[in-house]
Amino acid sequence: MDFALSQEQAAVRDLCRDFAREVVSPAAEELDREHRFGYDIVRQMGDLGLFGLPFSEQYGGAGADFLSLCLAIEEISRADAGVGITLEAAVCLGAAPIHDFGTEEQKQAWLPDLLAGRKLWAFGLTEPHAGSDAGATKTRADLRNGEWVINGAKQFITNCGTDISAGVTITAVTGKGGGGARNGDDAEISAILVANGTKGYHVLPGYRKLGWHSSDTHPLSFEDCRVPEANVLGSRGGGYRQFLHTLMGGRIAIAALSVGVAQACLDASLAYAKERHAFGAPISKQQAIQFKLADMAMETELARTMVYRAATAYQNGTGETTDEVRMLAAMSKLYASETSKRAADQAVQIHGGYGFMEDYPVARYWRDVKVNEIGEGTSEVQRMLIARLLGL
Repeated sequence: MDFALSQEQAAVRDLCRDFAREVVSPAAEELDREHRFGYDIVRQMGDLGLFGLPFSEQYGGAGADFLSLCLAIEEISRADAGVGITLEAAVCLGAAPIHDFGTEEQKQAWLPDLLAGRKLWAFGLTEPHAGSDAGATKTRADLRNGEWVINGAKQFITNCGTDISAGVTITAVTGKGGGGARNGDDAEISAILVANGTKGYHVLPGYRKLGWHSSDTHPLSFEDCRVPEANVLGSRGGGYRQFLHTLMGGRIAIAALSVGVAQACLDASLAYAKERHAFGAPISKQQAIQFKLADMAMETELARTMVYRAATAYQNGTGETTDEVRMLAAMSKLYASETSKRAADQAVQIHGGYGFMEDYPVARYWRDVKVNEIGEGTSEVQRMLIARLLGL
């Protein structure tokens, strides 16, 4: 068993590490303070080919593997989780469903701009009354005279309201007899592409968020929104299976984001502990601080190993996602997100009163990291999935 990165993977990691240090990190505090989306950073990530990393060259991708994408997300998130989630959502939730399930016409229409980072695409799954219970979709799409007429609402949607947002893939009930859904009528769920500017599609004002201030997040509403019948993603009734597959990759990528933040917490805490003096010596000489740093380092490395294994298994999977990959995705997402939360908590503690001040980046890390335990499936949902896969 070889845990070493390939030359290509190491090159992606080093490229993104340098970019994060030289471009993302210097802008992170200002973007966070001003709640501002980093258009210039997104443009540069596009120029570096990061949005096209795991996709086939046929549509403008780089032909790299999924682990390379996770390495990129980890390094970018080490500088700013808000920029990291922009990349993660654009690739795993935006472009990936079109690449994996779209018709050739859909791929040709949208992927070149998405993989180049010129445009962003969103993924609309969560609803006001269907968060963790994603199968309880209430948004409806009725087929009338060759058009889908969509009515409903989505919430907490990333990358849908920027100046370069091109559209959203939504899940909607399109009939009965599809199986899988839990909204009481054995609903057929389909995924449908809705372009920005479509009449009846409304991007509502953004949220006042605790963290991820440099990312774009809005609720959406659909009022008799009409799109062509051909806008169904892949095949009608395939939406439930499609979003389960999509969330699998998304969970591993969020785990990579969490590892990046955990590493940032460790980096900041190590540097501060060596500089901060108390009782006549650097606090890094105090055993209580050493134990905190040792635990942070150990848990971060364990989380990283889990993410790399899950990413490799996901990449190597064929056909339907196997139970092993489901298990690894749930475990890596659960462990990495909770590791990053513990790391942020300890980072603030090590910084003492300064950790409570926005002048130090650990305050931002602490605010940013909580949502990692919620998005792409809460920690509770991950434990449910793990238990189910254990046969419980």
